Amino acid sequence: LVTQARTVSSTPPLALFVGVAGLRLTADEAAFLRDANPLGLFLFRRNLEEPEQTRWLTAEFREAVGRADAPVFIDQEGGRVQRLDNGRWPSFRSLGAFGALARRDLELGKRALRLSTQAMGSLMAELTIDSGTTPVIDLARRDTHDVIGQRAFGDDPDLVAVMGREIVDGMLEVGELPVIKHIPGYGRVAVDPHFDCPVVDATLEDLRGSDFRPFVALRDCPWAMVAHLIFTQIDPERAASVSPVLCRLIRDELGYDGVLITDCLSMEALEGSVASRVGGALAAGYDIALYSKGDMPANIEAAGAARPLGAASLARIARAEARRGALRVDVPAVHAEVERIFRESGIA
Repeated sequence: LVTQARTVSSTPPLALFVGVAGLRLTADEAAFLRDANPLGLFLFRRNLEEPEQTRWLTAEFREAVGRADAPVFIDQEGGRVQRLDNGRWPSFRSLGAFGALARRDLELGKRALRLSTQAMGSLMAELTIDSGTTPVIDLARRDTHDVIGQRAFGDDPDLVAVMGREIVDGMLEVGELPVIKHIPGYGRVAVDPHFDCPVVDATLEDLRGSDFRPFVALRDCPWAMVAHLIFTQIDPERAASVSPVLCRLIRDELGYDGVLITDCLSMEALEGSVASRVGGALAAGYDIALYSKGDMPANIEAAGAARPLGAASLARIARAEARRGALRVDVPAVHAEVERIFRESGIA
């Protein structure tokens, strides 16, 4: 594997995460990464075959951008959203399953979730992946779209915050970066933002009393991912991910001062070109734009609209890095213990 990155200029990386097409970098992708220098890489199933290949890909990315610490993220929540799911890695349970266990026995649910988090985090650390962009701390109501569903712990803000804390602390213990999502809350969505823009008419008072509460409780989490939805009572014109009004609300009212990265800007919840989406998100005040579709024309357009990370964003990233621990656990043994807990609890 590549062990040392090349020396680059002192210009900060672009405030951008991108995707790539396959299991290894193409020559064109390596050249683009070298010239554009995006902050991070976001992986999908198309990029993950087996451990050695995954480590090669992350090393190639870091070599191309010239930063040995360049972040590599995936979606690895458990349940139906886990990209390490081709049979070569353990299958982790959904957050909804842990929420069900916690409603029956809170301490047992917390213990099982902490163990599962440590196992999942240790697995990603072995693969040189920095984050599984979890936990989801949206509220899952009876009428919430299935795009959330079992990805969430449930509809009780207090329980969601307690369980989300187990993932935040557990990921940091094993050196992974937890990412609370989807700030300031996806719990009222009735459509899938991959295909349409959710619109929420709830009053600010209602949101403060429910959806916002887990994000306030976990505002010390080092990273957060911003939602694509319109809150008509806050900014009726723009989705949260491109709204300066929502960015100020997240910073000022929710008190969140960690790294803010958008959800993927390729979703149909947003209108306009790649450049307008990336530029709009950064102009709104968010630290990092995510465009992970993986095709070169889109990557080039996204990079053209992005700007280098500013001093405040770099400081937030550095604070997050300083919190990463070094614990490692025996992944198969700990995963087996979690499964034993569920079998004995009677929860499928």
